[in-house]
Amino acid sequence: MPAEPRPHIAAITPVVHGGMDHAELRQLGINPEEVLDFSANTNPFGPSPAVRAALAKVPLDRYPDRESLDFRAKLAASMALPLGRVIAGSGATELISLAAQAFVRPDDPVLVVGPTYGEYARAAALVGGRVSTWQASEEDDFTPSVIEIADEVERLEPRVVFVCHPNNPTGRALDLEALEALARRRPATLFVVDEAYQPFADEPWTALAVSAENVLVLRSMTKDCGLAGVRLGYAVGPEPLVEPLRRVQPPWSVNALAQAAGIAALGDPAHRYDSLQRLREARWALVAGLTRLGLPPLPSAVPFFLIRVGDGATFRLKLLARRILVRDCASFGLPAYVRISTRRPEENDRLLAAVEEVWRR
Repeated sequence: MPAEPRPHIAAITPVVHGGMDHAELRQLGINPEEVLDFSANTNPFGPSPAVRAALAKVPLDRYPDRESLDFRAKLAASMALPLGRVIAGSGATELISLAAQAFVRPDDPVLVVGPTYGEYARAAALVGGRVSTWQASEEDDFTPSVIEIADEVERLEPRVVFVCHPNNPTGRALDLEALEALARRRPATLFVVDEAYQPFADEPWTALAVSAENVLVLRSMTKDCGLAGVRLGYAVGPEPLVEPLRRVQPPWSVNALAQAAGIAALGDPAHRYDSLQRLREARWALVAGLTRLGLPPLPSAVPFFLIRVGDGATFRLKLLARRILVRDCASFGLPAYVRISTRRPEENDRLLAAVEEVWRR
């Protein structure tokens, strides 16, 4: 008999993500270089020139620093935090997995605030957690209700709660004061707050200001710093939360290119600030254009948003035939919606022209 995997693995399916599916494009005969990608929530202005210069100097024949010390030291200093409160990861997705590995025991209840990123549920299920989802209401434009979430926490008594702030794919933000109060009432529950998109937000609120000892905050420099190709993120929390992640993390998890890119990006805050300001301006023009076409986006705190189109999968394929890629939201349980991320103004104009052709035909 061949070796068999753990029985519950067979029930776990891959999570659908934004970004280009190169196998699909090949099947459709589409050159990826011709496609404008509005399906991934990243900084369309790209990384700082300092990042590209730093990458050219990275020795590829040496192992990276397994502790990411220089990157973490620079990061911790920028937040005036002790080094032990910060851990680097290969994007926020690895840190989600580490949190599940470190804190979720077999058969532990885990609560996911949805509709949201599928990796929270997958990471918990992989280690044997019992995953439940509290779902925001479409009638309320997917605004999260911390009161209802709190009721669900009291009912389930979860080991871990995963929440995205601002949320993907809805762009909605949490009431952080209410979240802090909930965390204080439930000290035995770990609250993992994924702030991968917080730097894009209109307001500066962040769970980093929450003082509860059971809150772990995740950030992703792949998004706002334009480093998706090298994968880089970090987690911030009290040392008793961060140290277990360090214990389960594989060695050399953050490669040398990612560490160098992160240090260089942190050294050029002006590029990040300026590019995100330009992105916010482009966002409002795009929202106005879509509204004129009869497709008003739902309210969002960030430059990506949901649009109800009736049949998201068909709408996506029609745009893809015109070399425009948007995110079909069926994998979030929202088949009537697509998610669109703002890009540069001239690229947004191409999207609007394609949408007009598809929607009004």
